[in-house]
Amino acid sequence: MRRFVGQVAFVSGAAHGIGRAAAERLAAEGAMVAVADIDTEAAADVARGLGAAAFRCDVTDRASVDSAVAEAVDRFGRLDVLVNAAGNNLGGNAGAELSDEQWGRQYDFTFTGAVRCIRAALPHLVAAPDGAVVLIGSISGMVALGTDPYAAAKAGLSNLVRNLGATHGPQGVRFNVVAPGTVATRAFAGKEQLLEDLKAIYPLGRVGRPEDVAAAVAFLASSDASWITGVTLPVEGGLTTGPGHLLR
Repeated sequence: MRRFVGQVAFVSGAAHGIGRAAAERLAAEGAMVAVADIDTEAAADVARGLGAAAFRCDVTDRASVDSAVAEAVDRFGRLDVLVNAAGNNLGGNAGAELSDEQWGRQYDFTFTGAVRCIRAALPHLVAAPDGAVVLIGSISGMVALGTDPYAAAKAGLSNLVRNLGATHGPQGVRFNVVAPGTVATRAFAGKEQLLEDLKAIYPLGRVGRPEDVAAAVAFLASSDASWITGVTLPVEGGLTTGPGHLLR
């Protein structure tokens, strides 16, 4: 499929993991990709491999985000797709016992970071024929899996896209979330046995790959999803169907 020929996609968090896979998938389908990440060296490596361009982007810094988006638009002349994959689970299970600072750091990174990217990109997406925003959420935002601040921040993204989808739908911009389950990324480096153990909770018998999530991102960003906005799409190997497969 070549669904993004002539289009420009800005992908934050594109140097590693899900963000990198999304950048690679969009490029493979014809997009010109702005590979944006705070890890500039890794972002440059990804960009070289894709024939794309790399931009430094720290989603916790509004000026950095604004500059990265402006530079990408100046380089490519337009912006059609925003994918926000920047984010990390900063830990903390017992939310009631965590400090304001711990809560604030996670929200700033995960939720407000996405808002910063959207705010910078939105004027350009409105000008596009079919502007699309895809945020990377988490199944943790849908079911209770611990790490309270992370889960709450990811859950907030789902309500954010519902509101923004309603507000900006008349302008032709769509907003959606992809919510992955466990995905084998560098966050699990050295934890191979944990990944092996987690297979048992998934009806499809395995944990996810970054490419699984990237395929869903590409769908929601493409014209194939032109009548879809404000939704959260679980990509989680059947986890939310419940534990019935364990009882059979």
